[in-house]
Amino acid sequence: MKVLAQIVLVLGLLGMPRFASATDLAVLRNGFSIRHERREVVGSVTRLYLGADRDGYVDVPTDEIDRFEKDLSAPAGATAHNSQQMNEVINAVSSRHHLDPDLINSVIHAESGFNPRAVSPKGAQGLMQLMPQTASKLGVADAFDPGANVEGGTRYLRELLERYNFDLIKALAAYNAGPQRVEQYHGVPPYYETQAYVARIVRDFNRKKLAERKAAAVKTASYHKAAADHAPALKQTAIQASSQPDTTQQASR
Repeated sequence: MKVLAQIVLVLGLLGMPRFASATDLAVLRNGFSIRHERREVVGSVTRLYLGADRDGYVDVPTDEIDRFEKDLSAPAGATAHNSQQMNEVINAVSSRHHLDPDLINSVIHAESGFNPRAVSPKGAQGLMQLMPQTASKLGVADAFDPGANVEGGTRYLRELLERYNFDLIKALAAYNAGPQRVEQYHGVPPYYETQAYVARIVRDFNRKKLAERKAAAVKTASYHKAAADHAPALKQTAIQASSQPDTTQQASR
């Protein structure tokens, strides 16, 4: 997709100077912000690294950035959630709304980093970063309650998918920037934050699916190998059993 062409994904970049090491917000002149782990200036652009593992970044023209702020929504080192309990909630909610739980996990990871107390500069709250008016429409009384937040956010994402005929790219863009922007631009709007957001979720979701396929392939290969290894032994046992004299018949004579 053309609007995502500016999102550059890289692996193993070495030897580049780091100018920031904590989670910050790059506040753009258009009012949007991009959460990032670190940044550096490369020519006329500022490279914002989206994750701690350096596996993805977005290049933003430096003159489009108004300022940088500390991201106070997710304190470093804080334990965001009980992973087992959270997985149970996500699995149950995803099943109820007929969505892949890996997709919901990827959305939560991009939205809040699994911090149930996260609050964005614009006021979005909780795991799936629901704006107060959106939470109210979805019937979410407490956006900081993990179960209620995931229920509301998942239901909203399902509604967006249905609205855009299950076009995941458009649904994610609408979740981030609002349906009116997606309709205005007939797709992902030309906002760096939204482009980076969509690319990050799609990349994370695809990585999960590829890992699942590899695991399934290894399991299938192991099963066939085990069956092949045991087949000669089973056959030999059958042959030996058939060659034994019929003692029952002999005893009856």
